[in-house]
Amino acid sequence: MPAIEAVRCILLSAPYGHPDSVETAAFYPSPAYRTTGMVEVVLSDGTVGLGEGYLAVFAPALFREIVAFQAPLLVGKEATDVAGRVRDLRQACDYWGLEGPVRHVTAAFEIALVDACARRKGEPAYLYLGGRQSDPLKMYASGGDALTPEAMGEELERSVEMTIRLFKMRSLRGGDMERCAWTVRAARERDVEVAVDLSQNLGSTPNRWSDSLEFCRRLEERTGTRLSFLEEAVGPYDLDGFRRLRASAVTRIAGGETLTSAEEAIRRVAGGVYDIVQPDATLMGIRAVAEVCAAARTHGVAVAVHAWGGPVGLMANYHVGLAAGAALGEYPMLAYALRDEMLEEPVRFSGGRWVPSEAPGLGVALSRETEERYPFRDDALYRTPGKAFDWAPERWATAP
Repeated sequence: MPAIEAVRCILLSAPYGHPDSVETAAFYPSPAYRTTGMVEVVLSDGTVGLGEGYLAVFAPALFREIVAFQAPLLVGKEATDVAGRVRDLRQACDYWGLEGPVRHVTAAFEIALVDACARRKGEPAYLYLGGRQSDPLKMYASGGDALTPEAMGEELERSVEMTIRLFKMRSLRGGDMERCAWTVRAARERDVEVAVDLSQNLGSTPNRWSDSLEFCRRLEERTGTRLSFLEEAVGPYDLDGFRRLRASAVTRIAGGETLTSAEEAIRRVAGGVYDIVQPDATLMGIRAVAEVCAAARTHGVAVAVHAWGGPVGLMANYHVGLAAGAALGEYPMLAYALRDEMLEEPVRFSGGRWVPSEAPGLGVALSRETEERYPFRDDALYRTPGKAFDWAPERWATAP
């Protein structure tokens, strides 16, 4: 069996988004560059695998240091025992890193090994992980970041062109009622459902559950349309607030994208916290996402794999989602040059569902030219809390 021969940390920063968006206006310097952190594992038979950890979007230097700590724990060991290698890292790190940033990097190594092992077998990662457990993922177009009606309309049109009929917009505390109402109406005209991400996992003073409930009810009264789901509507520790929102039946309640262990996600699923749980393989790992999917089935909770990272993270989440029976997948609408360059096949959709890639492994590759084109920039950081800006309600109230 091949051994892990070498490990490399890769940090790349590429142009991201557009100036007329919530994310780039609030959380990035201008012009916006986004950093993706990857680990590359090289096996003794020459096979190369790539993994990604979400941590590097926010703290790339910390990502690099944790990779440097973990790499010697893996070099020389059998590569095909992926669970064993994850166990090695957890045994070394769980005492001081049971949750949080270390799990992001452990996840990156697991993803890289899955990619390499699937490549050795010449099969896509979802087959290596056990094959399809459900229909291909139903997708939602994740964006709704636009700050003008014109740009929001363009995002909705792109969603329709991709055959995706579920569109998620970002609101940030629900203080932009005119903008949300305009988007719901414009989406309805295009036969598109809307979900809203209130992003309450980003702030130190999140909404009370009653604030988010009032936002949801007012939006439905204004538009005559119920949201498909409401995401991160209260702070990440306000489990009772999530439960109260679920009990209100105002819409489906989603959350969990920042969780870094299957154990915590499953505790919340079993405790009635979410209608839709949103695990991410670049935070908790591939096997952990599969465990969350299994628990969610038992408790009648839907799974939507969170996929707001780079190209490796995108494909890792889609492949494990397909193999583990997730219902929904997220497609990031904001442009990111690195994502497009590293995919061996363009992401394709049909009837609103992901068309699985049949490329070996995760279907991603990194060329020397790409590395040289997008060198790491130490100012390419997603900074929270975000900068305040004017939602300009009059702009949306008067827009056609």
